[in-house]
Amino acid sequence: METFIHAYSWINLRFLLQGLMVTVYISIVSIILSFILGLFLGIVRYLKIKVISHIVGFIVDILRNLPLLLIIFFAYFGLPQLGIVTNVTCAAIIALVVFEGAMLAEIVRSGIGAVNKGQLEGALSNGMTYAQAMYHVVVPQALHFMIPAILSQFVSLIKDTSLATIIVLPELLYHAQIIYSQNTTYLLPMYVIVALMYFIICFTLSLIADHLQKQYSAK
Repeated sequence: METFIHAYSWINLRFLLQGLMVTVYISIVSIILSFILGLFLGIVRYLKIKVISHIVGFIVDILRNLPLLLIIFFAYFGLPQLGIVTNVTCAAIIALVVFEGAMLAEIVRSGIGAVNKGQLEGALSNGMTYAQAMYHVVVPQALHFMIPAILSQFVSLIKDTSLATIIVLPELLYHAQIIYSQNTTYLLPMYVIVALMYFIICFTLSLIADHLQKQYSAK
């Protein structure tokens, strides 16, 4: 117990909170950008545009079957070789957005496919253009099917930020490693509090999503 008390000194907790802020920042930016990317790619796949949809589908399938760690390495070490200058934060965001965007693209495609085709046909027969029918009728209904899977992917994204420790991103887990590397007796206390912090973030996101889903279902 004394070890835990010393491990959770204000200096250590403040250092962990600094790492937590980086984790939250990376997560929020990546969630927003990956959702936009996934929504776009998913709709393109669903529309089955000649050649384009096949190319997008091929790229999405490749990304979905690659380990995230490999994509992180490529973003950090590979992009500079191509003349694209990135720092550790940008590399982590790029890797997470690309990987999670590919995952979300399949969720979006499946969600739109679950909507009764009669909804689209009815909207078109009422004078809407295809784009208007997708935006006002199909996609809003598809969100009802997609919310649980999208939420699960967002929670996974938050936890995946810990993988960026490998490229020395100063996030929560990396800060915890610095603390217990200075005193190995702090290893267990650090893992306990890091697990607690991740749980609070992910559980809060689950509550928010559950609330949004209930509101959406009530409409």
